[in-house]
Amino acid sequence: RNGGKNVQEYKGPREADGIVEYLKKQSGPASVEIKLTEDASNLIDDKKIVIVGVFPKFSGEEFESYMALAEKLRSDYDFGHTLDAKHLPRGESSVVGPLVRLFKPFDELVVDFKDFKPEALEKFIEESSIPLVTLFNNDPSNHPFVAKFYNSPNAKAMLFADLSTEGFDSLQSKYREVAEQYKGKGISFLLGDVEASQAAFQYFGVEESQVPLIIIQSDDGKKYFKPNLKADDIAPWVKDFKEGKVAPYVKSEPIPKENNEPVKVVVADTLQDMVFKSGKNVLLEFYAPWCGHCKKLAPILDEVAVHYEKDADVLIAKLDATSNDILDENFDVRGYPTVYFRSANGNITPYEGDRTKEDIVDFIEKNRDKTVHKESLKDEL
Repeated sequence: RNGGKNVQEYKGPREADGIVEYLKKQSGPASVEIKLTEDASNLIDDKKIVIVGVFPKFSGEEFESYMALAEKLRSDYDFGHTLDAKHLPRGESSVVGPLVRLFKPFDELVVDFKDFKPEALEKFIEESSIPLVTLFNNDPSNHPFVAKFYNSPNAKAMLFADLSTEGFDSLQSKYREVAEQYKGKGISFLLGDVEASQAAFQYFGVEESQVPLIIIQSDDGKKYFKPNLKADDIAPWVKDFKEGKVAPYVKSEPIPKENNEPVKVVVADTLQDMVFKSGKNVLLEFYAPWCGHCKKLAPILDEVAVHYEKDADVLIAKLDATSNDILDENFDVRGYPTVYFRSANGNITPYEGDRTKEDIVDFIEKNRDKTVHKESLKDEL
């Protein structure tokens, strides 16, 4: 927009109807004027967030601030502005503003705000547009709220349950009470239906037999989890989490019974022992089983591992980053393969060279701790 001065990322669905709807919104005004009750009815429905500015006149600092924010957030919300609140379907109809009225299809349905400072207004819109408890099921109209839940900077509490079972109402009621108790205290809450949550189960490494289960993912990526919980377990467990009394849950593949291949297999539960406490120089690949570049690198790492088979001070290893949590902050894994080298004396270096046996061996030789073998010989003597 504006000759390239304003650029926004498209975050909508990857299908034609969604892209067309997005483009129509982008081509019109950021905020539409509501002159009649019919205009309000066309804009405001019971499935989406709509923001309307009520003003005594369409000028002044508040109006300009509102229109600038509507332009900034037009991809995410529908905006309107009016001189008469009587046209609007909900809320006090006698107000003259300036105020911002947010309509939503959940919780209190309508909420007003009078601070037009850009940061405060944007924060109000973002916080008000997330339900007290976000519902994650197969209804597409809930998906925008689920996306907002996952994009929130808060810790994320997720209760997964079979929504059709007897006793679910009690579970939901207690969960909502807890969400109300922690509103504005850095935790967002989601209720996920088992049927719709299979991808989440796979991601977190949990089983359907463990529902009802609650998972909290903190902003540092750590996960805390309690399976097979009852309604009365929710409040004390969340309280324990807030007080730091719950240990993080680490997703790990089982420790291999045999680990005889040249490239050794590391899992989350063996990362400390095999990499940090082994006293060895370790080249560790973080890979994904479906990754084509990882498959090309595999035989090369095998060659490197064979090269070092008789060198007790060097270990070549791999870790499936899709099936194991990586809690160590030294490893920044954002794509596959990612390769790190940890020398025996603790230096950690990412490998960013060419993916050939010769280059990898040269890199190891330059970065390895050369004193290890001497010390181990001294210990033996």
